[in-house]
Amino acid sequence: MVERLTTLDASFLYLEKPDSPMHVAGVLVLEAPPGGLEAIASLVRARLQLVPRYRQRVLGVPGHLADPVWADDPDFDVDYHVRRSAVPRPGTEAQLLDLVSRVTARPLDRARPLWEVYLVEGLADGRVAVVTKTHPALVDRLGAVEIGQVLLDPSPDAPTPAPDRWRPRPLPGPLELVREAVEEYVQRPSAVVEAARHAVTDLRATGGRLTGAAGGVLRTARSALFPAPHSPLNSASGSQRRVAVARIDLDEVKRVRKTHGGTVNDVLLAVVAGAARDWLLSRGQAVLGSTSVRALVPLSVQGEGEEAPGSRVSSYLVDLPVGEPNPRVRLARLSYAMRGVSQHGRSVGAETLVALTGFAPPTLHALGARAARGLSRRMSNLVITNVPGPQLPLYAAGGRMLEVYPVVPLAPGQGLSVGITSYDGRVFFGLNADRDAVGDVDVLADLIEQEIGVLVETAG
Repeated sequence: MVERLTTLDASFLYLEKPDSPMHVAGVLVLEAPPGGLEAIASLVRARLQLVPRYRQRVLGVPGHLADPVWADDPDFDVDYHVRRSAVPRPGTEAQLLDLVSRVTARPLDRARPLWEVYLVEGLADGRVAVVTKTHPALVDRLGAVEIGQVLLDPSPDAPTPAPDRWRPRPLPGPLELVREAVEEYVQRPSAVVEAARHAVTDLRATGGRLTGAAGGVLRTARSALFPAPHSPLNSASGSQRRVAVARIDLDEVKRVRKTHGGTVNDVLLAVVAGAARDWLLSRGQAVLGSTSVRALVPLSVQGEGEEAPGSRVSSYLVDLPVGEPNPRVRLARLSYAMRGVSQHGRSVGAETLVALTGFAPPTLHALGARAARGLSRRMSNLVITNVPGPQLPLYAAGGRMLEVYPVVPLAPGQGLSVGITSYDGRVFFGLNADRDAVGDVDVLADLIEQEIGVLVETAG
Protein backbone atom coordinates (compact mmCIF):
# COMPACT_ATOMS: atom_id res chain seq x y z
CA MET A 1 0.00 0.00 0.00
CA VAL A 2 1.52 3.32 -1.07
CA GLU A 3 1.56 6.41 1.13
CA ARG A 4 -0.06 9.23 -0.78
CA LEU A 5 0.57 12.94 -0.34
CA THR A 6 -2.42 14.86 0.88
CA THR A 7 -4.09 17.17 -1.58
CA LEU A 8 -2.67 20.13 0.35
CA ASP A 9 0.88 18.74 0.30
CA ALA A 10 0.62 18.05 -3.42
CA SER A 11 -0.62 21.59 -4.04
CA PHE A 12 2.63 23.01 -2.64
CA LEU A 13 4.50 21.05 -5.27
CA TYR A 14 2.13 21.94 -8.11
CA LEU A 15 2.18 25.67 -7.35
CA GLU A 16 5.92 25.94 -6.85
CA LYS A 17 7.84 27.59 -9.70
CA PRO A 18 11.58 27.70 -10.43
CA ASP A 19 11.76 31.43 -9.62
CA SER A 20 9.79 31.11 -6.34
CA PRO A 21 10.96 27.99 -4.49
CA MET A 22 9.00 27.13 -1.36
CA HIS A 23 11.69 25.57 0.81
CA VAL A 24 12.31 26.95 4.28
CA ALA A 25 15.97 27.54 5.14
CA GLY A 26 17.78 27.94 8.41
CA VAL A 27 21.23 29.30 9.25
CA LEU A 28 22.88 27.92 12.39
CA VAL A 29 26.14 29.56 13.45
CA LEU A 30 28.18 27.35 15.78
CA GLU A 31 31.42 27.16 17.62
CA ALA A 32 33.54 24.65 15.75
CA PRO A 33 32.80 21.19 17.21
CA PRO A 34 35.74 19.11 18.45
CA GLY A 35 35.49 16.82 15.45
CA GLY A 36 35.08 19.64 12.92
CA LEU A 37 32.51 19.60 10.15
CA GLU A 38 32.93 15.87 9.65
CA ALA A 39 31.47 15.36 13.14
CA ILE A 40 28.35 17.30 12.06
CA ALA A 41 28.14 15.27 8.84
CA SER A 42 28.32 12.06 10.88
CA LEU A 43 25.60 13.41 13.16
CA VAL A 44 23.31 14.02 10.17
CA ARG A 45 23.85 10.44 8.97
CA ALA A 46 23.11 9.06 12.42
CA ARG A 47 19.99 11.14 13.02
CA LEU A 48 18.37 10.40 9.64
CA GLN A 49 16.61 7.47 11.26
CA LEU A 50 14.61 10.04 13.25
CA VAL A 51 13.30 11.67 10.06
CA PRO A 52 12.35 8.75 7.76
CA ARG A 53 10.67 11.08 5.28
CA TYR A 54 14.12 12.50 4.48
CA ARG A 55 15.02 9.29 2.64
CA GLN A 56 11.90 9.35 0.52
CA ARG A 57 11.13 11.16 -2.70
CA VAL A 58 7.94 12.17 -4.44
CA LEU A 59 6.73 9.80 -7.15
CA GLY A 60 4.08 10.94 -9.61
CA VAL A 61 1.17 8.79 -10.73
CA PRO A 62 0.94 8.20 -14.52
CA GLY A 63 -1.68 10.36 -16.13
CA HIS A 64 -2.08 12.35 -12.87
CA LEU A 65 -4.85 9.94 -11.89
CA ALA A 66 -4.19 10.71 -8.23
CA ASP A 67 -1.92 12.75 -6.03
CA PRO A 68 1.75 11.68 -5.93
CA VAL A 69 3.06 9.19 -3.38
CA TRP A 70 6.01 9.01 -1.01
CA ALA A 71 8.51 6.31 -1.96
CA ASP A 72 11.87 5.23 -0.57
CA ASP A 73 14.66 6.54 -2.79
CA PRO A 74 16.65 3.48 -3.95
CA ASP A 75 19.49 5.76 -5.03
CA PHE A 76 19.56 7.76 -1.80
CA ASP A 77 23.02 9.27 -1.29
CA VAL A 78 23.47 11.21 1.91
CA ASP A 79 26.61 12.83 0.50
CA TYR A 80 24.48 14.49 -2.18
CA HIS A 81 22.29 16.09 0.49
CA VAL A 82 25.06 16.97 2.97
CA ARG A 83 27.45 19.32 1.17
CA ARG A 84 30.66 21.00 2.22
CA SER A 85 31.28 24.66 1.50
CA ALA A 86 33.47 27.52 2.71
CA VAL A 87 33.66 31.29 2.67
CA PRO A 88 36.88 33.11 1.77
CA ARG A 89 38.91 34.90 4.39
CA PRO A 90 38.24 36.82 6.53
CA GLY A 91 34.97 34.89 6.76
CA THR A 92 32.68 37.83 7.48
CA GLU A 93 28.95 37.71 8.08
CA ALA A 94 28.40 39.44 4.74
CA GLN A 95 30.29 36.66 2.95
CA LEU A 96 28.24 34.00 4.73
CA LEU A 97 24.97 35.73 3.84
CA ASP A 98 26.02 36.02 0.21
CA LEU A 99 26.48 32.24 0.18
CA VAL A 100 23.12 31.74 1.93
CA SER A 101 21.43 34.01 -0.64
CA ARG A 102 22.70 31.89 -3.53
CA VAL A 103 21.82 28.63 -1.81
CA THR A 104 18.33 29.86 -0.94
CA ALA A 105 17.60 30.92 -4.53
CA ARG A 106 18.19 27.44 -5.94
CA PRO A 107 15.18 25.08 -6.03
CA LEU A 108 15.45 21.59 -4.60
CA ASP A 109 15.79 18.65 -6.97
CA ARG A 110 12.35 17.04 -7.32
CA ALA A 111 13.93 13.71 -8.36
CA ARG A 112 15.49 13.35 -4.87
CA PRO A 113 14.37 13.75 -1.26
CA LEU A 114 13.43 17.39 -0.77
CA TRP A 115 16.14 18.65 1.59
CA GLU A 116 19.77 19.78 1.66
CA VAL A 117 22.31 20.67 4.35
CA TYR A 118 25.37 22.84 3.71
CA LEU A 119 28.29 22.69 6.16
CA VAL A 120 30.22 25.95 5.90
CA GLU A 121 33.70 26.55 7.26
CA GLY A 122 36.06 29.52 7.13
CA LEU A 123 34.06 31.91 9.32
CA ALA A 124 35.89 34.38 11.55
CA ASP A 125 36.83 33.30 15.10
CA GLY A 126 36.88 29.65 14.09
CA ARG A 127 33.11 29.39 13.80
CA VAL A 128 31.20 27.20 11.36
CA ALA A 129 27.68 27.38 9.93
CA VAL A 130 25.03 24.84 9.05
CA VAL A 131 22.57 25.93 6.36
CA THR A 132 19.47 23.76 5.99
CA LYS A 133 16.85 23.67 3.23
CA THR A 134 13.60 21.77 3.71
CA HIS A 135 10.50 21.64 1.55
CA PRO A 136 7.28 22.26 3.54
CA ALA A 137 5.75 19.13 1.98
CA LEU A 138 8.03 17.16 4.33
CA VAL A 139 6.66 18.97 7.39
CA ASP A 140 2.90 18.58 7.30
CA ARG A 141 2.07 18.74 11.01
CA LEU A 142 3.52 19.67 14.38
CA GLY A 143 4.41 16.03 15.06
CA ALA A 144 6.66 16.05 12.00
CA VAL A 145 10.34 16.77 12.50
CA GLU A 146 12.67 18.99 10.47
CA ILE A 147 16.34 18.05 9.98
CA GLY A 148 17.62 21.10 11.85
CA GLN A 149 15.58 20.06 14.86
CA VAL A 150 17.25 16.66 15.32
CA LEU A 151 20.82 17.97 15.08
CA LEU A 152 20.70 19.94 18.35
CA ASP A 153 21.14 18.63 21.88
CA PRO A 154 20.96 20.33 25.30
CA SER A 155 24.38 18.90 26.22
CA PRO A 156 27.73 19.01 24.39
CA ASP A 157 28.32 15.40 25.47
CA ALA A 158 25.16 13.93 23.96
CA PRO A 159 25.99 10.55 22.38
CA THR A 160 25.74 10.11 18.64
CA PRO A 161 23.83 6.94 17.77
CA ALA A 162 25.20 4.57 15.20
CA PRO A 163 23.63 4.97 11.74
CA ASP A 164 20.88 2.44 11.16
CA ARG A 165 21.04 -0.22 8.47
CA TRP A 166 18.42 1.29 6.23
CA ARG A 167 17.24 -0.67 3.21
CA PRO A 168 14.84 1.04 0.83
CA ARG A 169 11.63 -0.63 -0.14
CA PRO A 170 11.29 -1.29 -3.88
CA LEU A 171 9.85 1.58 -5.88
CA PRO A 172 6.26 0.95 -6.98
CA GLY A 173 6.02 0.57 -10.74
CA PRO A 174 3.70 2.54 -13.02
CA LEU A 175 1.12 -0.27 -13.13
CA GLU A 176 1.05 -0.53 -9.34
CA LEU A 177 0.59 3.22 -9.00
CA VAL A 178 -2.31 3.21 -11.47
CA ARG A 179 -3.87 0.14 -9.82
CA GLU A 180 -3.67 1.75 -6.36
CA ALA A 181 -5.26 4.95 -7.67
CA VAL A 182 -8.09 3.06 -9.39
CA GLU A 183 -8.71 0.92 -6.30
CA GLU A 184 -8.97 4.02 -4.13
CA TYR A 185 -11.60 5.50 -6.41
CA VAL A 186 -13.50 2.20 -6.66
CA GLN A 187 -13.54 1.80 -2.88
CA ARG A 188 -14.26 5.49 -2.33
CA PRO A 189 -15.92 6.92 -5.45
CA SER A 190 -16.39 10.23 -3.66
CA ALA A 191 -12.63 10.66 -3.11
CA VAL A 192 -12.22 13.23 -5.89
CA VAL A 193 -15.21 15.26 -4.72
CA GLU A 194 -14.05 15.02 -1.11
CA ALA A 195 -10.57 16.23 -1.99
CA ALA A 196 -12.01 19.26 -3.75
CA ARG A 197 -14.43 19.93 -0.92
CA HIS A 198 -11.67 19.67 1.67
CA ALA A 199 -9.56 22.15 -0.27
CA VAL A 200 -12.46 24.62 -0.42
CA THR A 201 -13.24 24.04 3.26
CA ASP A 202 -9.64 24.67 4.23
CA LEU A 203 -9.64 27.90 2.24
CA ARG A 204 -12.92 29.05 3.82
CA ALA A 205 -11.69 28.14 7.29
CA THR A 206 -8.51 30.08 6.69
CA GLY A 207 -10.47 33.04 5.41
CA GLY A 208 -12.69 32.87 8.47
CA ARG A 209 -9.65 33.31 10.69
CA LEU A 210 -8.30 36.35 8.95
CA THR A 211 -8.00 39.32 11.24
CA GLY A 212 -7.69 42.95 10.22
CA ALA A 213 -5.88 45.29 12.57
CA ALA A 214 -7.60 48.57 11.77
CA GLY A 215 -8.68 49.88 15.14
CA GLY A 216 -7.87 46.50 16.69
CA VAL A 217 -11.32 45.12 15.77
CA LEU A 218 -11.94 41.83 14.06
CA ARG A 219 -12.79 42.75 10.47
CA THR A 220 -12.60 39.56 8.46
CA ALA A 221 -14.69 40.82 5.57
CA ARG A 222 -12.71 44.01 5.19
CA SER A 223 -9.35 42.22 5.12
CA ALA A 224 -10.56 39.59 2.71
CA LEU A 225 -12.26 41.93 0.27
CA PHE A 226 -9.77 44.79 0.13
CA PRO A 227 -6.33 44.16 -1.35
CA ALA A 228 -3.17 44.95 0.56
CA PRO A 229 -1.97 48.57 0.45
CA HIS A 230 0.34 49.47 -2.41
CA SER A 231 3.94 48.96 -1.32
CA PRO A 232 7.42 48.61 -2.83
CA LEU A 233 7.41 45.24 -1.06
CA ASN A 234 5.09 43.94 -3.76
CA SER A 235 6.50 43.54 -7.24
CA ALA A 236 7.17 40.93 -9.89
CA SER A 237 9.50 38.49 -8.15
CA GLY A 238 12.79 37.54 -9.72
CA SER A 239 14.74 34.35 -9.15
CA GLN A 240 17.58 35.81 -7.09
CA ARG A 241 17.54 36.50 -3.35
CA ARG A 242 19.30 38.64 -0.77
CA VAL A 243 19.36 37.48 2.84
CA ALA A 244 20.06 39.83 5.75
CA VAL A 245 20.00 39.25 9.50
CA ALA A 246 19.49 41.21 12.70
CA ARG A 247 19.68 40.35 16.35
CA ILE A 248 18.44 42.04 19.53
CA ASP A 249 18.48 41.19 23.25
CA LEU A 250 15.40 39.40 24.54
CA ASP A 251 15.71 41.21 27.89
CA GLU A 252 15.22 44.53 26.11
CA VAL A 253 12.09 43.19 24.42
CA LYS A 254 10.75 42.00 27.76
CA ARG A 255 11.54 45.35 29.34
CA VAL A 256 9.43 47.13 26.73
CA ARG A 257 6.63 44.61 27.17
CA LYS A 258 6.67 45.00 30.94
CA THR A 259 6.45 48.80 30.69
CA HIS A 260 3.87 49.11 27.93
CA GLY A 261 1.97 45.85 28.20
CA GLY A 262 1.12 43.39 25.46
CA THR A 263 3.21 40.37 24.55
CA VAL A 264 6.72 39.72 23.29
CA ASN A 265 5.22 39.07 19.85
CA ASP A 266 3.51 42.49 19.94
CA VAL A 267 6.83 44.19 20.67
CA LEU A 268 8.57 42.32 17.85
CA LEU A 269 5.84 43.31 15.38
CA ALA A 270 6.22 46.92 16.56
CA VAL A 271 9.98 46.67 15.96
CA VAL A 272 9.35 45.50 12.39
CA ALA A 273 6.72 48.23 11.88
CA GLY A 274 9.06 50.99 13.08
CA ALA A 275 11.93 49.68 10.96
CA ALA A 276 9.64 49.43 7.91
CA ARG A 277 8.58 53.06 8.44
CA ASP A 278 12.18 54.30 8.48
CA TRP A 279 13.04 52.07 5.53
CA LEU A 280 10.21 53.53 3.43
CA LEU A 281 11.34 57.04 4.33
CA SER A 282 14.93 56.19 3.39
CA ARG A 283 13.65 55.25 -0.06
CA GLY A 284 11.84 58.56 -0.47
CA GLN A 285 8.42 56.95 -0.18
CA ALA A 286 5.51 59.07 1.01
CA VAL A 287 4.51 57.94 4.51
CA LEU A 288 1.23 59.46 5.69
CA GLY A 289 -0.61 58.97 8.95
CA SER A 290 -2.84 56.37 7.30
CA THR A 291 0.00 54.43 5.66
CA SER A 292 0.14 50.77 6.64
CA VAL A 293 1.89 47.58 5.61
CA ARG A 294 -0.20 44.44 5.81
CA ALA A 295 1.58 41.44 7.27
CA LEU A 296 0.48 37.83 7.10
CA VAL A 297 1.31 36.43 10.55
CA PRO A 298 1.01 32.65 11.05
CA LEU A 299 0.23 31.68 14.66
CA SER A 300 -0.01 28.33 16.41
CA VAL A 301 -3.57 27.91 17.63
CA GLN A 302 -5.71 25.40 19.47
CA GLY A 303 -9.05 24.92 17.81
CA GLU A 304 -12.36 24.03 19.40
CA GLY A 305 -12.38 20.38 20.44
CA GLU A 306 -8.62 19.97 19.93
CA GLU A 307 -6.77 18.67 22.95
CA ALA A 308 -3.22 19.21 21.71
CA PRO A 309 -1.99 22.81 22.08
CA GLY A 310 -0.54 24.29 18.95
CA SER A 311 -2.05 21.52 16.85
CA ARG A 312 -2.71 23.91 13.97
CA VAL A 313 -1.00 26.91 12.44
CA SER A 314 -3.37 29.56 11.10
CA SER A 315 -2.64 32.78 9.24
CA TYR A 316 -3.88 36.21 10.32
CA LEU A 317 -3.73 39.54 8.54
CA VAL A 318 -2.34 42.39 10.63
CA ASP A 319 -1.93 45.97 9.39
CA LEU A 320 1.36 47.36 10.68
CA PRO A 321 0.76 51.09 11.39
CA VAL A 322 3.94 52.38 9.74
CA GLY A 323 2.32 55.80 9.30
CA GLU A 324 2.23 56.32 13.08
CA PRO A 325 5.32 58.35 14.07
CA ASN A 326 5.06 57.65 17.81
CA PRO A 327 6.65 54.27 18.70
CA ARG A 328 4.55 53.89 21.87
CA VAL A 329 1.34 54.44 19.94
CA ARG A 330 2.47 51.96 17.26
CA LEU A 331 3.00 49.33 19.93
CA ALA A 332 -0.34 50.11 21.60
CA ARG A 333 -2.21 49.75 18.31
CA LEU A 334 -0.53 46.45 17.51
CA SER A 335 -1.14 45.10 21.01
CA TYR A 336 -4.82 45.95 20.70
CA ALA A 337 -5.05 44.31 17.29
CA MET A 338 -3.21 41.15 18.34
CA ARG A 339 -5.33 40.84 21.48
CA GLY A 340 -8.31 40.33 19.21
CA VAL A 341 -6.37 37.72 17.23
CA SER A 342 -5.44 35.84 20.40
CA GLN A 343 -9.00 35.79 21.71
CA HIS A 344 -10.53 34.78 18.39
CA GLY A 345 -7.98 32.17 17.40
CA ARG A 346 -7.01 30.86 20.87
CA SER A 347 -3.34 31.33 20.11
CA VAL A 348 -0.86 29.21 22.01
CA GLY A 349 1.63 30.88 24.35
CA ALA A 350 5.39 30.85 23.87
CA GLU A 351 6.07 28.69 26.91
CA THR A 352 3.73 25.99 25.62
CA LEU A 353 5.32 25.98 22.18
CA VAL A 354 8.84 25.69 23.59
CA ALA A 355 7.77 22.74 25.72
CA LEU A 356 6.17 20.84 22.85
CA THR A 357 9.03 19.28 20.91
CA GLY A 358 12.38 20.59 22.06
CA PHE A 359 13.93 22.88 19.48
CA ALA A 360 10.79 23.25 17.37
CA PRO A 361 11.40 26.54 15.47
CA PRO A 362 12.47 24.86 12.19
CA THR A 363 9.29 22.79 12.13
CA LEU A 364 7.03 25.68 13.10
CA HIS A 365 8.56 28.06 10.54
CA ALA A 366 7.89 25.41 7.87
CA LEU A 367 4.29 25.11 9.04
CA GLY A 368 4.03 28.90 9.00
CA ALA A 369 5.26 29.00 5.41
CA ARG A 370 2.62 26.41 4.48
CA ALA A 371 -0.14 28.43 6.13
CA ALA A 372 1.00 31.66 4.50
CA ARG A 373 1.25 30.13 1.03
CA GLY A 374 -2.42 29.21 1.12
CA LEU A 375 -3.57 32.83 0.88
CA SER A 376 -3.60 35.20 -2.06
CA ARG A 377 -0.50 37.37 -2.37
CA ARG A 378 -2.80 40.33 -3.09
CA MET A 379 -4.01 40.21 0.51
CA SER A 380 -0.67 40.99 2.18
CA ASN A 381 2.61 42.82 1.60
CA LEU A 382 4.89 40.45 3.50
CA VAL A 383 4.96 37.39 5.74
CA ILE A 384 6.25 37.47 9.33
CA THR A 385 6.76 34.22 11.23
CA ASN A 386 7.76 34.38 14.89
CA VAL A 387 8.63 31.16 16.71
CA PRO A 388 10.00 31.10 20.27
CA GLY A 389 12.94 28.84 21.04
CA PRO A 390 14.58 27.55 24.21
CA GLN A 391 16.44 30.01 26.40
CA LEU A 392 19.37 27.70 27.07
CA PRO A 393 22.41 26.72 24.99
CA LEU A 394 22.10 23.94 22.43
CA TYR A 395 24.90 21.95 20.79
CA ALA A 396 25.51 20.11 17.53
CA ALA A 397 28.23 17.43 17.72
CA GLY A 398 29.61 19.26 20.76
CA GLY A 399 29.75 22.69 19.11
CA ARG A 400 27.63 25.33 20.82
CA MET A 401 25.03 27.07 18.67
CA LEU A 402 25.58 30.82 18.90
CA GLU A 403 22.99 32.17 16.48
CA VAL A 404 20.07 30.83 14.46
CA TYR A 405 18.29 32.63 11.62
CA PRO A 406 15.15 31.38 9.85
CA VAL A 407 14.83 32.11 6.12
CA VAL A 408 11.17 31.97 5.09
CA PRO A 409 10.31 31.64 1.37
CA LEU A 410 8.80 34.45 -0.67
CA ALA A 411 5.31 34.21 -2.04
CA PRO A 412 4.96 35.13 -5.74
CA GLY A 413 4.72 38.89 -6.09
CA GLN A 414 6.14 39.58 -2.63
CA GLY A 415 9.60 41.02 -2.13
CA LEU A 416 10.21 40.29 1.56
CA SER A 417 9.60 37.73 4.28
CA VAL A 418 10.72 38.00 7.91
CA GLY A 419 11.45 35.00 10.11
CA ILE A 420 11.99 35.54 13.85
CA THR A 421 13.33 33.08 16.42
CA SER A 422 14.33 33.66 20.04
CA TYR A 423 17.12 31.56 21.52
CA ASP A 424 19.38 31.72 24.57
CA GLY A 425 18.58 35.30 25.55
CA ARG A 426 18.48 36.87 22.11
CA VAL A 427 16.04 37.32 19.24
CA PHE A 428 17.25 36.57 15.71
CA PHE A 429 15.67 37.99 12.53
CA GLY A 430 16.17 36.41 9.12
CA LEU A 431 15.11 38.64 6.21
CA ASN A 432 14.67 36.97 2.83
CA ALA A 433 14.25 39.47 -0.02
CA ASP A 434 13.89 39.57 -3.77
CA ARG A 435 17.24 40.88 -4.98
CA ASP A 436 15.69 43.26 -7.51
CA ALA A 437 12.70 44.53 -5.51
CA VAL A 438 14.34 44.89 -2.06
CA GLY A 439 18.04 44.96 -2.84
CA ASP A 440 18.66 47.19 0.19
CA VAL A 441 17.32 44.64 2.70
CA ASP A 442 20.50 45.07 4.76
CA VAL A 443 19.33 48.64 5.50
CA LEU A 444 16.07 47.26 6.88
CA ALA A 445 18.02 44.78 9.04
CA ASP A 446 20.09 47.63 10.52
CA LEU A 447 16.92 49.61 11.23
CA ILE A 448 15.45 46.65 13.12
CA GLU A 449 18.42 46.71 15.50
CA GLN A 450 18.04 50.47 15.91
CA GLU A 451 14.29 50.34 16.48
CA ILE A 452 14.52 48.25 19.64
CA GLY A 453 16.73 50.99 21.10
CA VAL A 454 14.01 53.55 20.35
CA LEU A 455 11.40 51.42 22.15
CA VAL A 456 13.70 50.84 25.12
CA GLU A 457 14.06 54.61 25.49
CA THR A 458 10.28 54.91 25.71
CA ALA A 459 10.39 52.37 28.53
CA GLY A 460 12.51 54.72 30.61
